[in-house]
Amino acid sequence: MKGFTTTEMKRFNYLIGETNAAYHEAAWKLGLSDSVMQILYAICNSGDNCLLGEICRLSGISKQTVNSALRKLEAEGMVYLENAGGKKKRVCLTVSGKKLAESTVVRLIDIENGVLDSWPEEEVEQYLRLTGKYLNEFREKIREL
Repeated sequence: MKGFTTTEMKRFNYLIGETNAAYHEAAWKLGLSDSVMQILYAICNSGDNCLLGEICRLSGISKQTVNSALRKLEAEGMVYLENAGGKKKRVCLTVSGKKLAESTVVRLIDIENGVLDSWPEEEVEQYLRLTGKYLNEFREKIREL
């Protein structure tokens, strides 16, 4: 019967849930909310600034939640926003924001890189290829809904 989760999907969903829980634990241990961690993470992945729309897209956080967290970070002097043409806004780290990112999110990125660095190159490539393949096929099926 259609609609029931297969054993493989249960395992997959379990792993995704546990991965999300691990990132939540990391945010907590680093003294960050999940949304602040994801915002800082998106910015660090782009350098020291990132378009607001990209932060929403990459993090999966609603624009309202991102804006709320950004207001808090702005008030604390961690980020500032600048026009990026048209209605686009760029979120930039201040000197204090860069220090915060270094002591939190950059540590997490180093952990992630260390995990992948410990794997044989062919396993890293296989993992990334299969994850990308799943994502692309899943997105195609979502468009058909």
